[in-house]
Amino acid sequence: MTPIAQKTLDDLQWNQVLAALGQRAKTDLGKARCLARPFFDHQEEIERELKRTEEQRRLAIEERLSLPSWGIRDVRAQLERAEKGGALDSSQLLACAAVIQGMLRLRDFVESRASKMPLSWAIAEPIPELGKLAGRIEKSFEPSGELSDRASPELAVLREKVRGIHRGIKGKLDAMLHDEGFTRLLRENYFTIRNERYVVPVVVAFRSQVPGIVHNASQSGQTLFVEPEALISMGNELTIAQSMVLEEERRILLELSGLLGQQAPVIAEALERCAELDAVEAAARLALDLDANPATIVPAAAPFKLLAMRHPLLALQQKKKVIPNDVAFAAQEQVLVVSGPNAGGKTVTLTGVGLCGLLLRAGLFIPAEQGSSLPLFTSVESAVGDDQDLSKDLSTFSAHLVRLRDILETAGEGTLVLIDEIAADTDPREGAAIALAVLEELAEQGARTIVTTHLDELKAIAVTDPRYVNARVGFDPEKLAPTYHLQYGFSGSSSAIEIARRMGLDPELCHRAEENLKTHAGPLGKALAALEQQRIATELMRRELEEEHRALEEERSRLSADRERVRERERAIEKEARQELVAEVERVRVEVAKTLAELQAKPTIRAAVEAQAKLAQAAESEQAKLAREQAAASVKKEEKLPESTPLEAGMRVKVPGLGEAMVLEIHGQEALIAAGALKQRRKVAELVPLKGAPKAAGFPSGAKKKEEKLKRAQQAGAGEIDYGNYQVDVRGMRAEDAIKAVETFLDRCFGEGTPGALIVHGLGTGALRATIRDYVRDSPYVRTYRSGQPHEGGEGVTVVELRS
Repeated sequence: MTPIAQKTLDDLQWNQVLAALGQRAKTDLGKARCLARPFFDHQEEIERELKRTEEQRRLAIEERLSLPSWGIRDVRAQLERAEKGGALDSSQLLACAAVIQGMLRLRDFVESRASKMPLSWAIAEPIPELGKLAGRIEKSFEPSGELSDRASPELAVLREKVRGIHRGIKGKLDAMLHDEGFTRLLRENYFTIRNERYVVPVVVAFRSQVPGIVHNASQSGQTLFVEPEALISMGNELTIAQSMVLEEERRILLELSGLLGQQAPVIAEALERCAELDAVEAAARLALDLDANPATIVPAAAPFKLLAMRHPLLALQQKKKVIPNDVAFAAQEQVLVVSGPNAGGKTVTLTGVGLCGLLLRAGLFIPAEQGSSLPLFTSVESAVGDDQDLSKDLSTFSAHLVRLRDILETAGEGTLVLIDEIAADTDPREGAAIALAVLEELAEQGARTIVTTHLDELKAIAVTDPRYVNARVGFDPEKLAPTYHLQYGFSGSSSAIEIARRMGLDPELCHRAEENLKTHAGPLGKALAALEQQRIATELMRRELEEEHRALEEERSRLSADRERVRERERAIEKEARQELVAEVERVRVEVAKTLAELQAKPTIRAAVEAQAKLAQAAESEQAKLAREQAAASVKKEEKLPESTPLEAGMRVKVPGLGEAMVLEIHGQEALIAAGALKQRRKVAELVPLKGAPKAAGFPSGAKKKEEKLKRAQQAGAGEIDYGNYQVDVRGMRAEDAIKAVETFLDRCFGEGTPGALIVHGLGTGALRATIRDYVRDSPYVRTYRSGQPHEGGEGVTVVELRS
């Protein structure tokens, strides 16, 4: 892949991201690795780094643990010296032993979690088992750092001999200091050591009375430090014994250094693995502090989205509240044009996306929510800030053009281009022309571009070209402050006057500026403002429709629940009625059986007649009871109309299985009815008219709302332009005759002071249209011209706006 340009790294302050990463490392080697973190070229490498980081992040979240990296220091210089045969001192040897123990501790920690951290274990597994070497070194020294007698048997013997000589000398000195004849020759009754020899303080006057070697004198010269002659031989023995001890100590240090030197390459490699683990943990800690997540890698030309993205450097500043924003590119979109007020967050959005691209290339998490995706940009090019260089005769604009030239030379598919305030430091019209040309070239090359601007021409192109998309940073007109929220599909005004007022500029000057803006605003700016108002109206209408849709859905859900409750109740009543009917049938059966039994017992005509009458009476009683129950069940709050009452639209009716409804339309033997939000067609014969006024006359309440919204939508659209007699039809004319007719017509319109006119030339081959438009482009009468709207005649007409 193309390396990331240093200009881009400087513009996006990549070094601060690496510094934040390095601060989260525990070891010097890990920090150095973080500060030199590379950009990876292959997707497999990046995904491996992201998975390693995720292992360490889970360790911190689930177990609240971190790697035990303490004690691991950079001892590569000591190892190199030992490998070359040099002897290390005790502190250096102990430092190396501590590092070995730290590496083993780290290895054991990761090994115990190998199933949860397989990628980290793959890094730690090759760390060698050098515990015996570390133990050998540590056993050879006392806690103070001095070589121990345990370092070798020879050292123990030699040191014991030295200690014995010391005891012998001190015994003789003690006896001498208890001799009154000797002590009167001394300045004070004590002994000391000078030049590693035992001496006594002798008064100068008595020097001749104390035979021996003078090793030193006091500052006054009145006291001489003399080694008594009786101690000289023992002192010589002590010196020889001490030299042998030193020689043995040097031999031991050299031996231990040699053992360490033999393993120096292996230990150095293990140090690199420990540093790598430390760097991975630093990446996980940075992800936790940023609340970052891994991004899904998508192809260069595919759509991508950053959900709730935050600028990483701002997110690391804990005292600042960072506004998250969604940034997205559809498949066909190549250029995101971000506009809005100064200090509103345009550059923050632009550089934030750039840093997310670099973070992904470095195998790091991005400060965005789960589900975010991003291409693996082969290069990130930026033009941010002022590159003015007087030493090279480069003005701000010249330096900007040089940077744009360099970007165009390297950009292509897979490139992310970030341009802040493109072509801003020159004439706005010429700057807009340059900017449009540059963006067109970048789009054709397949680069994904984010550009910030105040130029109306760049805001307008997104309306007609699907490769461009507008977005703006919000501005609160009440607080006169930016909201930092990114809104797609809208172009933003610079709000310079509001900002100037907030910054304390004279209110009178601000008012004068607003008047100047109204007077001198160009037609494109006015058109964009009008379009913005239409979009606001459309957005409000969309929200109203969504609210109404939500209310209808809630009503539908409520009705569905009510219907289900009614059905449950009907089923319960039916079950209860069925049980009662079974019981009633059983009772009647018993009565009939009893009557038949009596009849069989008394088989006479009279008895038969009485039984028949009794059965008839029972049947009539049951029929009357059933009639009463049916009447009671059919009693409603309102009485039915006579069956002969004709149905009409707007009438309330009873519908079997549905309940009460309202008639909307009647077509022959079928009627369209509405029960709440539910509409159905039913046969007229099934509907039972009810008394009482309908709940709504004519149509449901929603129809009126829809008519009102349709009326508002028609009012928001462009109305027809009636030019009266101010139009000329040149269809079928030769080009020369048509030009003469148009010139005469425009002269008349200009003299009469009409603001505009319409030239009808038809479609045809397009030659006459081109001729007419070439003429009106240079006509002194014409301020501007355009193609007709569909309701004006479309491309078959040219609408001109005349100068006043």
